[in-house]
Amino acid sequence: MLLGDRFPMIGAHKVLPAYAALIEQLVTGRFDPSKQKAVWPSTGNYCRGGVAVSRILGCRGVAVLPEGMSRERFEWLEKWVTDPGDIIRTPGTESNVKEIYDKCAELSRDDSNVILNQFSSFSNYLIHYECTGRAAEDAFKAFNQDDNHELAAFVSATGSSGTIAAGDFLKRRWGSKVVAVEALECPTMLNNGYGEHNIQGIGDKHIPLIHNVMNLDFVVGVSDRTTDQLNLLFGTRAGRDYLETRRGLEPALVRAFDHIGISGLANIIASIKLARQMNYGPEKAIVTVATDSASMYGSERRQFEESHYARGLDQVNAAEIFGACLLGAASDNVVELTEHSRRAVFNLGYYTWVEQQGVSVADFERRRSQSFWSKIQDSLGEWDQLTIEFNKEANLANA
Repeated sequence: MLLGDRFPMIGAHKVLPAYAALIEQLVTGRFDPSKQKAVWPSTGNYCRGGVAVSRILGCRGVAVLPEGMSRERFEWLEKWVTDPGDIIRTPGTESNVKEIYDKCAELSRDDSNVILNQFSSFSNYLIHYECTGRAAEDAFKAFNQDDNHELAAFVSATGSSGTIAAGDFLKRRWGSKVVAVEALECPTMLNNGYGEHNIQGIGDKHIPLIHNVMNLDFVVGVSDRTTDQLNLLFGTRAGRDYLETRRGLEPALVRAFDHIGISGLANIIASIKLARQMNYGPEKAIVTVATDSASMYGSERRQFEESHYARGLDQVNAAEIFGACLLGAASDNVVELTEHSRRAVFNLGYYTWVEQQGVSVADFERRRSQSFWSKIQDSLGEWDQLTIEFNKEANLANA
């Protein structure tokens, strides 16, 4: 598991795509930080990354996110924005992405606002393909020093579909599977479904423009009931006592779950479900990621405990959670995609991007071909050169 809380400023790897999106706008001359504001539509961590890199650049960053996200996210934003009005709360919770788009459409009517949409910015795909993909490869190589393991799969909740681009990198180099995770309460890919859930950070009810759906191998559904319970099990004293005393887990291992937020827990459960469905043995390795840490979800943990365990979590409750969520994790809602089902998921994106967001049918259709994605994957050198040239010009101007 790659730990996103090692990244600076925000304690989440979403600072990476935010940086990439801003660089793309700067080096192509589409953003003037002295006059314009960078608007960051997000379900939590991307907008924090955007506000952080905006502040470093010395421009205003505007966070747009659902009002139902964790209190910790808003507390962080309140400390980093230059103006309280730069935090815009949209209706709903995790799965209300269209409401974010609607607010951004309103903001875009003002030329001083530049929308950096992670769901449609291919810099998000490219930076994760190259950087997160290589990090995942390095982690696997370090683990596989005895050369006795096979890289079986990369598992990632989709969100904006940036992180899952690392799966394309690994598949290209190792032949591993690409596995998307979504909330069972909002089974968009599994069942063209809808709903609300609390696996924060993975936004849904649509297919992001930058999702390479035609290269996807599996979709796995995980219930937010499971992740809320595991957040409680690994984040409370009673839960940790049970894990250490009754299950014999090393305290250092239990403490390591401080680095894993709710979506990371969802990725762990999805990995277990995939392994059981595919009957993976110990020679198979699955790589996954924790975008952020448990520190972002203390308020969610307390709220869940108060509403479900009025007397507080005890050892019996901890044992029930461990049995139901970990030992009892089954291979239900694990779907291996066929060419037909990939096309069905791909086509679902039409309604968001063509009908609602104005993408041309031709541009939408180009994404079916892997040659389209290969060109993006191979374009990193061009962006690096543009960045070098931009820095030279900026240094000359400053001189």
